[in-house]
Amino acid sequence: MTGYIHSLETFGSMDGPGIRLVIFFQGCPLRCLYCHNPDTWAVKKGTRMSAEEILDIYEKNMSFYKKGGITATGGEPMLQLDFLTELFAAAKKRGIHTCLDTSGITYPREGSSSASKKIDQLLAATDLVLLDLKQIDDASHQALTGRSNQPVLHFLRHLDEKKIPVWIRHVLVPGITDSPSQLCALGYAIGEYSCVQALDVLPYHSMGKAKYEALQIPYPLGDTREATKEEAEKARILILAGMKKRRKL
Repeated sequence: MTGYIHSLETFGSMDGPGIRLVIFFQGCPLRCLYCHNPDTWAVKKGTRMSAEEILDIYEKNMSFYKKGGITATGGEPMLQLDFLTELFAAAKKRGIHTCLDTSGITYPREGSSSASKKIDQLLAATDLVLLDLKQIDDASHQALTGRSNQPVLHFLRHLDEKKIPVWIRHVLVPGITDSPSQLCALGYAIGEYSCVQALDVLPYHSMGKAKYEALQIPYPLGDTREATKEEAEKARILILAGMKKRRKL
């Protein structure tokens, strides 16, 4: 089996613990207004690679990955569920730590569906999930991404049931995802789940503009200013306050 791979980052330090081989999967069903990788949207594009080819690259640099592993990101890696599962299963056979960076948007509503069973096969070989929670309000999520957040929240509940460690990620965009009430509501919602072990609030940046220009796609956020690290930290404090409130109940 082969997958469609956009690119590889051999020494990633921002996508899971330690130094990691980061695999950018091609294809994504979301159209997030702040997306900085529009070149990963199209499906069945990119370079065809097998799990063994990817893991052989890992093995060549293995001395750097002693406290790291591999991270599947995108795009949306769960669009290529069968290949992703094969990659992670092969990685576990080699003793490699596996991390999935996902929006959770492809999770099926019905937990007994064949797709859900396939996801369980993937999770059996997954050590950590980085889950992007873009907006807790469904209408706001649809305006931001083009899709409902219900599959994402169902996926988070399933991860909790399976006791898979989760790090939540939230991108802070001034005027869009920085409402104090929504940040508190986000924290309150995720505070229910014991699987949530960490929280990252990432400040929005506009470095992807050049890609939109190259692809001749209008940049959705125009001149929206970038968020500062200080604003991201304040937002993180609000989310954590919401989590704390929920866990006290």
